[in-house]
Amino acid sequence: MDLGIKGKWALVCGASKGLGYGCALSLAQEGANLVINARSEQPLRDAAERIRGETGVTVLAVACDITTASGQAEALAATPQIDILINNAGGPPPGDFRSFTREQWLSALNANMLTPIDLIKATLDGMIERRFGRVVNITSSSVKAPIDILGLSNGARSGLTGFVAGLARKTVVHNVTINNLLPGVFDTDRLRGTIAASAKGAGIDYEEALARRVATVPAGRLGNAYEFGQACAYLCSAQAAYVTGQNFLIDGGAYPGTY
Repeated sequence: MDLGIKGKWALVCGASKGLGYGCALSLAQEGANLVINARSEQPLRDAAERIRGETGVTVLAVACDITTASGQAEALAATPQIDILINNAGGPPPGDFRSFTREQWLSALNANMLTPIDLIKATLDGMIERRFGRVVNITSSSVKAPIDILGLSNGARSGLTGFVAGLARKTVVHNVTINNLLPGVFDTDRLRGTIAASAKGAGIDYEEALARRVATVPAGRLGNAYEFGQACAYLCSAQAAYVTGQNFLIDGGAYPGTY
């Protein structure tokens, strides 16, 4: 199926690896040109080269800290327009909320709530003017079912979710949609770090902690970045113009609720 985004420009944050890379690759396979961002220059350039080689689209690599005003300006200046925005930032550290400092809370809010809002603000009016725009925020399954050791993430990402819920209903009339993708247990560096922290807290080895985590997933496995990226590509498609303000949970069936 042609998703109708060939030739569009997408800014994909945190795209050097993991879920961000999966999203960037899937968009490129549909013919979208990319500006990809991450902090580390060489892994980002390697990712850009792989995507170019596989898809033939234009891929611009902008190594910067997207949580800063200067980093945002650099990424946004790479191309005259952004038609698709994929907000993605590494989650804050796990831990007991009693140990979190005010500075850690402010850092989490900046990375996982305020930065996505800043990027939406910077790109939204252009999308409305062109009558096409897709914003996808990569958040977490913890928005739906909070994870006790991820208090910083639970709070910051839930704030973004609440903001999006209101805005998305105002932009859809202009063919600009805003949705959230909520990953469950995917095979990423972030997940492995969380599992390592859980293992340490429980006094067990990493492999046992990983097996316990996988056992909570009805699918019986970890998710992979490519299948996540394919879901992202659909939400960015012309066919998804009637989908907005939604929290799309991708967790292998782990969430036990009906709604």
